Amino acid sequence: MTIAALEELTFGLGRLVEAAGKAGHRLCLLTGDRNVYRHELTRLAPGALDIIDVDTRDEAATAAALAGLPDLRGLVNSTDTWSVPGADLAAELGLPGPDPAAVRLLRDKHRVRNLLHERGLSRGRALAVHPGPSAATEILGEVGLPAVLKDSAGTSSRNVWVVRDKQRLREALAEAAKRPFTGRLIADPFFAGPVYSAETLSWKGETRLLGVLSRQMSAHSSVREEAAAFPVALPADESAALGTWVGQVLEVAGHDRGFAHVEFVLTARGPELVEINRRIGGALVGEALCRALDTNVYDAVVDTALGRRPPLLDAPAPSGPATGFVLLYPDRPGTLTGWSGLEHLGAFPGSPQWYPTAAPGERLEHLGDQRGCTGIVLAEGATAELALHRALSAAGSVRPVVVPDRRAGHRG
Repeated sequence: MTIAALEELTFGLGRLVEAAGKAGHRLCLLTGDRNVYRHELTRLAPGALDIIDVDTRDEAATAAALAGLPDLRGLVNSTDTWSVPGADLAAELGLPGPDPAAVRLLRDKHRVRNLLHERGLSRGRALAVHPGPSAATEILGEVGLPAVLKDSAGTSSRNVWVVRDKQRLREALAEAAKRPFTGRLIADPFFAGPVYSAETLSWKGETRLLGVLSRQMSAHSSVREEAAAFPVALPADESAALGTWVGQVLEVAGHDRGFAHVEFVLTARGPELVEINRRIGGALVGEALCRALDTNVYDAVVDTALGRRPPLLDAPAPSGPATGFVLLYPDRPGTLTGWSGLEHLGAFPGSPQWYPTAAPGERLEHLGDQRGCTGIVLAEGATAELALHRALSAAGSVRPVVVPDRRAGHRG
């Protein structure tokens, strides 16, 4: 029996192979680029999974590949980019899966924001605009400043601008006019406060808050993730209130099965949604969940793909170690030649580990979002705070080594 994965996140493939095997199935990965999984594949035993190389953006080719799999029982769909085609394919093949209409709603941040506003779960509305300086007047009148401009279907913090004054608004709109968008440009209210993510698991309307992830964002006008830690220790009453809020948000947004990674700002007046991803969080969130909950949470990914209620919904509270991880970016564009300092990681507390996301020889161009990340340092601790401090300390000893492009000189 086979479970197929329509692409995957960069990390977690090994955990998913293990979970599929435990359920008595063989995992088959459909991918358009094996290099995304280079770290995971080097750690797996030869032949641990099947891989089909196919243009996964070609729905007809992907459907044909899936139809040729022996005794296909489920389709794992754990990415934002392939969430809509994955839901469509599962429905066409008669496999368990989410309602494609609900997935389309979740991929549209404009619709989600305004629906939550209508239901009293958000203080602000989103405004769809055409990129270009002429949209400034409309944004100032309808949303005000500060504001956040972003792609309504964007991922990895791409095409996100925080604008605090009229000059930066005009600049951001001019930049947006030159960028390709997955969805459309929207303006969101800016909510002041630290950013977190609620990591949840749902089944037929029942939602469990597995824990809260802290998120450190860049201080630049463009937004990129710098570090994170899990699980955040919230007061019991705040945790209970957050669990209620996130359950209501997911219900309104139509998410009723599987994991969700719900990003929010904890404002002085309570949580405000940033976005919903119907998956385990990216980077090393899956690994953090596995360690904190002392179980392979990818068992629940397989359960959901097979159309059965995940036992993880009833698992004990987190008792394993907390983790913190830091994303490492170069200080300039160019070609990555390697990293200095990796040999010293073992000297730091917290058993730090290195998870590369790029390989020597790659050209790094987009440093304002996660595409510029070259690797991640993860460390453990008794609390998320201690784990993050350890990860930051260890990551401080590692530096991506980049040869600048000749045409760029030595500019950052």
